[in-house]
Amino acid sequence: MLAINRVTAGYGGLTAIEDISLSLEDGARFGVFGHNGAGKTTLLRTTIGAHQPISGSVEFNDELIRPGNVAETVRRGLAFVPQGHNVFPTLTVERNLHISGLFFDTSFIGEVYKLFPVLDERRKQRAGTMSGGEQQMLALGMAMMTQPKWLLLDEPSTGLAPVIVRNVMGQLALISKAFGTGLIIVEQNVPATLKIIDGAMILKAGRSVFQGSAAELRDKPDLWEWF
Repeated sequence: MLAINRVTAGYGGLTAIEDISLSLEDGARFGVFGHNGAGKTTLLRTTIGAHQPISGSVEFNDELIRPGNVAETVRRGLAFVPQGHNVFPTLTVERNLHISGLFFDTSFIGEVYKLFPVLDERRKQRAGTMSGGEQQMLALGMAMMTQPKWLLLDEPSTGLAPVIVRNVMGQLALISKAFGTGLIIVEQNVPATLKIIDGAMILKAGRSVFQGSAAELRDKPDLWEWF
């Protein structure tokens, strides 16, 4: 279980998120929505331990996530895919994946190639020469090399064409189903994300204004008034 317990966090004198609580069972698929500046990325960074909260705590399997020790958090089973194409552009696809799995089982690269056949085809190609969509798949593959129990993704559809967005979202759903991996997806593309998640939260000015099932959110006739 992943539990966020009344977390408040910010930068200097600015509060970015306030009194956020969330409890997710293993394998859950959860979306976090809101405008730019709503606190979505701060929530992810606090969850992974990359940002010190002002108050509250994050627990994974009943053990605290220690702020400032992201490497330990990753080894415990949480992986974070930041916004943008977070790859080593001058290295080959294969080298990117091997580096990501150094402290894990590098033979898992075979499973990653099954998930993303295009990476297998491009294994000797330098990552920086691939398309944006391919680089996003490589970033996901690199995260999967840590064999995470949870994937935390910050706007994975940014800058991608609609057909590529559908492909990325489909792969995320496949990862969750095949490996039982939980997903927390921060996104502004609400319709695409709602197709693959079970639950959702809407953040507005750092506070949660909605938390419930994805089906409930899909059925809201006034959905965009919540943003």
